[in-house]
Amino acid sequence: MENQKNSKRTLLLIGLIIAMFFSALDGTIVGTAMPRIVGDLGGLSMMTWLTTAYLLTSTTVVPIAGKLADLVGRRVIYVTGLIIFMVASALCGMANNMTELILFRALQGIGGGVMMPMAMIVIGDLFTGKARAKFQGVFGGIYGLASVIGPQIGGWIVDSLNWKWVFYINLPVGILATVFIALGLQGKKHTGPVKFDVAGMFTMVIGVVSLLLALSFGGKDYDWNSWQIVSLFTLAVVGIISFIIVETKAKEPILPMYLFKNRTFTLLNIIGFFMSIGMFGAITFVPFFMQGIVGVSASESGTIMTPMMISMIVTSIIGGQLVYKVGIKPQIVTGMLIMAGGFFLLTTLDLHTSKLVATSYMAIIGLGMGLVMPILTLALQESFSKEELGVVTSSSQFFRSIGGTFGITILGAVMNAKSGTLLTDKLVPYLNTLPAQASAFADGFKKAIDTNPESVLQMLFSPQALKSIPAALSDSIVPILKTSLMSALHSVFFMGLAFIILGAVCTLFLRQIKLSNKKAEEKPEEGIAEVEPSR
Repeated sequence: MENQKNSKRTLLLIGLIIAMFFSALDGTIVGTAMPRIVGDLGGLSMMTWLTTAYLLTSTTVVPIAGKLADLVGRRVIYVTGLIIFMVASALCGMANNMTELILFRALQGIGGGVMMPMAMIVIGDLFTGKARAKFQGVFGGIYGLASVIGPQIGGWIVDSLNWKWVFYINLPVGILATVFIALGLQGKKHTGPVKFDVAGMFTMVIGVVSLLLALSFGGKDYDWNSWQIVSLFTLAVVGIISFIIVETKAKEPILPMYLFKNRTFTLLNIIGFFMSIGMFGAITFVPFFMQGIVGVSASESGTIMTPMMISMIVTSIIGGQLVYKVGIKPQIVTGMLIMAGGFFLLTTLDLHTSKLVATSYMAIIGLGMGLVMPILTLALQESFSKEELGVVTSSSQFFRSIGGTFGITILGAVMNAKSGTLLTDKLVPYLNTLPAQASAFADGFKKAIDTNPESVLQMLFSPQALKSIPAALSDSIVPILKTSLMSALHSVFFMGLAFIILGAVCTLFLRQIKLSNKKAEEKPEEGIAEVEPSR
C-alpha cells in the first residue's frame, strides 16, 4: 500500500512539473514568434492584444479557480483547466486571422489562469513544513527556468517548423500532464449541493477586466483624462465595490472579505504586489536602457535578463531549504533588501555602462526575487487551514499579476512624464538656436516633444530613424536624447526602488510564521488517489 501511495505521488509530481513548466513557457515562447505571426496573419496594430487578451483572462480567472478548487475538488478544476488550455492551443494554431488568434488566446488565458495557482495548491495539500518549503522553491525554480529558455525554444520552433507549432506543442505535453494529474489526484466526494458565487464571479470580472483595460490603454492608446479611460476606471470602481458588497453576503465567497482582517494575509499580498511592480519594472525597462543608451542589439539586451532568471532559480531552490533554518520573516526581509540593493545599482547606470555590469545588477535583483517569490505562497499556506488553502494560494498569484500590470503602467507613465520635461528643458532650447533653413525640422521635433515625447526617444531604438536626423545636427541631438532617456529611466528605477522598500517595510509588520515540523510522510496524503479525498 505504501509503495502504491509513493507511485501515485510520483506520477502526480511529474504531471505538476510538466503542467507548470509549459504554462510558464507559454508566457515567453509566443513573444519570439510574434514577428512571424504578424507576417503571416497581418494585423500589426492588433499585435499587443495577443498578450493583453491572455493577461486579462488569466489574471481574472486565478481567484475564481482557487475557490472552485476548494469547492468541487482539485482534480476536476485542474483537469478542466488543462483541457481548456489544450483546446485553445489547437485553435490558436488553426487561426486564420489576427482577430481569431486574439480570441483564442483569451480562451487559452482562461486555461492558463486555472493552471497557474493549482500546482502550488496541490503542493500545499501534499506536503507541510520542510517538505512544502522545499517543493515550493523547486517549483519556483521551474517557473524561472521556463522563462529563461522560452525565447530560445520559441525561436527554434519558428525557424525549424512554423509559428503554429508554438501552440501545437502544448497538445502532446498537455495530454501527458493531464493523464498523470488525473491518475495522481483523487476527486472530492460531495456531501451536499455546491453553491457557486455567481454574483461574485460577475462583479469580479467586471471590476478586474475594466481595471486592467484602463491600465493597458491609459497614456498609450488614450489620454488618461479621456472619456474612455475615465469610464473604464469608473466601471472598475463600481465593479470592485459591488464585488466587496456581494462577497460579504455570499455563503461561499470567491475571496472571503474576512481574510483581509488577518494581518498576515493582507501584508503578504501587499508584499507580493510591491515585489511584482519592481520585478516587471526591471524586466521591462532595463532593455530600454541597454538598447537606447549603451547601444546593444535587441537580442543582446534580452540576454541580460537571463542571469536574473538563473540567479532567481538558484535562490528559489536554496531558499526553500534555507527558510526552515532562518524563518519566513527574516528571509522575506533579506530578499526584499537584496532586490532594493539591485534597484539602487540600476540608478547608477550611465552612458558608459558595460553589458557585464548591467548583467551583474540584474543577477542581484534575481537573487532577491528567488528568496521572496516561493516563500510568499508558503507563508500563506502555513498560516491558514486546509479548507482555505485554495483561495489563499490563488490570492497570492492574483495580487502579483495585478502588481505587474500596475507596475508597468505606473513606471511607464513616470518615464513618459519625465522624458517630456527633460526634452522640453534640454532639446527645445537647442532647436530654437537652429538657423531659419532648419525651421521645418525644428518645428516638427518640437511638436513631437509637446504631443508625444515617447516617439522622440523611440528614435534611439531605430537606426533608420536616427539617419533621418541631418548629419550636421546628429552629433548634438543624439547625446541630448540619450541623456534624457537615461535620466527618465533613472526616475523609473528610483520609483521601482521606492516600491520595493515599501514592500520591505511591510515585511517588518509581519508576525512570526512558524513552519510545521512535520514531514510529508507524517501528513495524511489527502491529494493522492486512493487515499482520503482532498478538497
